Amino acid sequence: MSRHAIWDLPTRVFHWLVVALIPMLWWTAKQEEMELHMILGQVMLGLILFRIFWGLIGSSTARFSGFVRGPGAIRAYLRGEGKPAIGHNPLGALSVLAMLLVLATQVGLGLFAFHDDLALQGPLAHLVSEETSETLTDRHETMFNVILGFIGLHLAAILFYLVVRRKNLVGPMVSGKGAAPAGAEALNPAPAWRFLLAAGAAAGLTLWISSGL
Repeated sequence: MSRHAIWDLPTRVFHWLVVALIPMLWWTAKQEEMELHMILGQVMLGLILFRIFWGLIGSSTARFSGFVRGPGAIRAYLRGEGKPAIGHNPLGALSVLAMLLVLATQVGLGLFAFHDDLALQGPLAHLVSEETSETLTDRHETMFNVILGFIGLHLAAILFYLVVRRKNLVGPMVSGKGAAPAGAEALNPAPAWRFLLAAGAAAGLTLWISSGL
């Protein structure tokens, strides 16, 4: 094992912003600070869109094509026969995709939500009936429990790797560097223009959606 760059700065910033936003979104909802809640939700939308774009054109360990694999690769990894690599392993890739999916679902539901007491509604609530909006609002509240479940599984996996496999997953997400197995392909960072393209596209799409389309 040797120490190499594993995660680029945009991936790390995305990760920790999401970590910070989730409790902030929960707190603003509980305190009925719905205007701030909606603003934070739009920030989360922008982050998710950015991660999707970055997963297409970003650095090698951030691209979906770099870590999303089929069942065969997952079985090989579980048997310890996988190809040496840095970043997400084939099993961890499922966790990444699942978390992005539940977060995107939660934000999507929030776009159509309606808060009757405060006369506030999501930017896309006008596209559906009031009854549908109320149903989606209920789903939005329930979906947070699903997110908590995924967070619990994520933390359990981090603890498992730290205690059982003696592998620190948090450190590299802070510093960007960590232990890499011999023979693993090095991080291939994306040029700055790709970051600007992904960030600009995410910001533009977020503003368009937030304006009610």
